[in-house]
Amino acid sequence: MPHGIEIPSRRPTRVALIGAIKTNTMRNEHNLQGVTLLGDHKVPYPTDYDPNILEAFVNMHPDNEYLVTFDCPEFSSLCPKTGQPDFGHIFISYIPREKMVESKSLKLYLFSFRNHGDFHEDCINIIMKDLIRLMDPRYIEVTGYFMPRGGISIYPFANWGDAEHQDLCKARLQTKMTDNLHRQKPQL
Repeated sequence: MPHGIEIPSRRPTRVALIGAIKTNTMRNEHNLQGVTLLGDHKVPYPTDYDPNILEAFVNMHPDNEYLVTFDCPEFSSLCPKTGQPDFGHIFISYIPREKMVESKSLKLYLFSFRNHGDFHEDCINIIMKDLIRLMDPRYIEVTGYFMPRGGISIYPFANWGDAEHQDLCKARLQTKMTDNLHRQKPQL
């Protein structure tokens, strides 16, 4: 036996496998307290920016450090000066602590920017700060890839981390800066 590992002579039965799975990871009503939008098909879409739409649920794996990423390809907001629509692709990644954002509430929250007039950089920072207030994550980053207006695309990036993740904050910012420098090199 390699490294003292005992190899079973036959495959375990389905009953043995099911018994080995932890049953305490199943969510119950107590774990879902505060999650009210999911499953409600009559939820109206917001017409104004509203961070109170965001809902959180309990992280069942707070001892694990893992990454959650949301890809929001249809973000829209308004130019604060002209009122013209701006369209962007938003990525939100975070390392949860005790709470996690519920995805339908996040969808409605992001939709609430549709009639909100702010610059792209402001939208990204507002999203990040609202999620920090909701979840108190270990680390979070929000990136926006906005469509060109007047021939210029804007790609704002904002991140935040607790004391244990300051090196990650600096490394991710450095990576984004390096990526942008390579992306912006003129082709000769």
